[in-house]
Amino acid sequence: MANESTCAVTNIVEKVSSQVNSTYNSSTLDDSEELQVAQDSEICLLKSGELMIKLPLTVEEILNFGEDNRELFVKSSTYSTIPITVTETGLTISWVFSSDPKSIAFSVVYQESEEATLDQCKVLIPMTRCNSHKETIRGQVKARNCGIYILIFDNTFSRFISKKVFYHFTVEHPVIYDGSDFP
Repeated sequence: MANESTCAVTNIVEKVSSQVNSTYNSSTLDDSEELQVAQDSEICLLKSGELMIKLPLTVEEILNFGEDNRELFVKSSTYSTIPITVTETGLTISWVFSSDPKSIAFSVVYQESEEATLDQCKVLIPMTRCNSHKETIRGQVKARNCGIYILIFDNTFSRFISKKVFYHFTVEHPVIYDGSDFP
């Protein structure tokens, strides 16, 4: 009996997988349609979720952070965003965060400008629930384009427990070697 159900599950997975692959490889879909499928949950959250705090930052403000962690409160059933405005390409935005008392979900979304609609946003890092209450989460994204990089801390999955997120950001400029130290 267990073997039959395993086979049935395997067949279903293979069918769904082939449907997804044939849809993905279909020449009738343009890039925006493919992208829309991948963005669904993050963009829906930004459109209709309950925003707790929006804390806009610039690269200059992050450069002046110092060594101390910052604190962000995310109420239960809400999310908070930290949009970082980037005006030069090639920068690397790095983050370190932890949460208390339990996990938090995290995502990074790129928006070309304030005027761009949420439907035009691109998900750079999909929404991922992080065990940031057990270990420090580290990551980075390279700013290949100017625009707004929105870091999302999502607590909509928690009905009763609010979270504190302790975070620190850094920005690194690209190292451009001009060869001047060679004769």
